[in-house]
Amino acid sequence: MAEYVRLTAGDPAPWFRQRTAANQNFALDTVAGRYIALCFFASAANAHAAAAIEAVKQRTDIFNDVKASFFGVSVDPKDELQARIPDRPPGIRFFLDYNARVSALYGATPKDAGDVIGDITYRQFWVILDPTLRLIAAIPFAEDRSDIAQALSLLEHLPAPSNFAGFEVAAPILILPNVFEQPFCAGLIDLYERNGGEDSGFMREVGGKTVGVIDYAHKRRRDYVIADESIIDRTKTLILRRIVPEILKVHQFRVTRMERYIVCCYDAAEEAHFRAHRDNTTSGTAHRRFAVSINLNDDFEGGEVTFPEYGTRSYKPPAGGAVVFSCSLLHAVKRVTRGRRYAFLPFLYDDAAAKLREENNARLGDGVSVYKGDA
Repeated sequence: MAEYVRLTAGDPAPWFRQRTAANQNFALDTVAGRYIALCFFASAANAHAAAAIEAVKQRTDIFNDVKASFFGVSVDPKDELQARIPDRPPGIRFFLDYNARVSALYGATPKDAGDVIGDITYRQFWVILDPTLRLIAAIPFAEDRSDIAQALSLLEHLPAPSNFAGFEVAAPILILPNVFEQPFCAGLIDLYERNGGEDSGFMREVGGKTVGVIDYAHKRRRDYVIADESIIDRTKTLILRRIVPEILKVHQFRVTRMERYIVCCYDAAEEAHFRAHRDNTTSGTAHRRFAVSINLNDDFEGGEVTFPEYGTRSYKPPAGGAVVFSCSLLHAVKRVTRGRRYAFLPFLYDDAAAKLREENNARLGDGVSVYKGDA
């Protein structure tokens, strides 16, 4: 007898990557911060499925990538070939789940169905997720198609994403003023100004390897890598004294390692920003446990750190102050609109994570520095 996954309200939604028309490797977790409607309809050739899709298209007030996003899930290649399910951003997109991996994760197909759909029973239903990607409801297709109105009504009456819990939820982060003294901040800014910075990319998994990517639409920033050992030692000392004890107190995690010694610059002249991302999603970054963002100045506008899963509030600590957060949290840096934002941005981890980092050396692409176990 076929066994299906059965998810219910309160369960965390399985994360996955799957192809859409515009993205070969679309990651569900990157769209947290709004309500998500997943509709497992199997094939748009089905009259019920077609009615559901048409109803969604009429509700741009809901599906606008602000309050909610709709993702239909098709296992029928003819849907794409016959242009039955074109994406309509903002708000409406389709996963092309021809190997049924997403369908199996959510229980639309059996756990052991493999890549071939064949004659198996496909369970058609809606899944509604909250902004932290936890299930609000699973709504099966009904013979009278009442599920369509039920799903849309539920989404329509949900509060704004920032109040999904009934009130505004604070992001689970630490705000720590006075980590770096003002003269030290000024010295780090001067170090950047004297040496300049280089385009800062980000890591992406391509063909099983972690590679560096430059994409100004996703991230625009310049970094200077600190070479002076005395300055590096000073940053270590201050973080050890002023951040590590707080992480131990709040998270019961003992930091022993630190990665990356850079002064970064987000420049308004370049419309610098960093779109929503997580810091540990590749083999080369999986060891990272906590990110630290220390502002070196505060005479700029924009450039705040945000955590979309927990509302629209943004965070801008004073010069010398830090935002500290788990690398698993979705976060972004708003576009700088005036001046320059300078920051010191290390990652913290422990000895167990260091072993993982070393093991993952074999999965690093060309141009990505190999870890030697000495940091």
